[in-house]
Amino acid sequence: MLETGTKAPDFKLPDQNGEMHSLSEYRGKKVILYFYPKDNTSGCTKQACGFAERYPQIRDKGAVVLGVSKDSVASHKKFEENYGLPFTLLSDTELSVIKAYDVWKEKKNYGKVTMGVVRTTYLIDEKGVIVKAMDKVKAADNPQEMLEELKK
Repeated sequence: MLETGTKAPDFKLPDQNGEMHSLSEYRGKKVILYFYPKDNTSGCTKQACGFAERYPQIRDKGAVVLGVSKDSVASHKKFEENYGLPFTLLSDTELSVIKAYDVWKEKKNYGKVTMGVVRTTYLIDEKGVIVKAMDKVKAADNPQEMLEELKK
């Protein structure tokens, strides 16, 4: 996980509509950048819907939400449509941003060791600096925790 106080690595990734986004285009706004394992799974859906529910309040605080997983653009589009997600989902099939943000880790599931995305959320300030970093977040609690951070 990247440390608070460090400059957030810039990136360029396609969203659920195939349009390219870079972190630098969000300068001047706070960014909630969250990494999640997989579209349309129970935990990831809880987290995404939690951010969707709070999105008007998040926007009122001058922030945007960017969700990142290794799922395809098409998978993100279905996820967005299934749950009416009002924010950007970024597709990192090459794992370049996932690895740059140090969220690709060894995971143990029923004794089996695999590599995967560890659910991690970063709050990046208007200048592109990480001001909060949370790893192994609880999917259902994370959106409210991030809203509380924005209120500080």
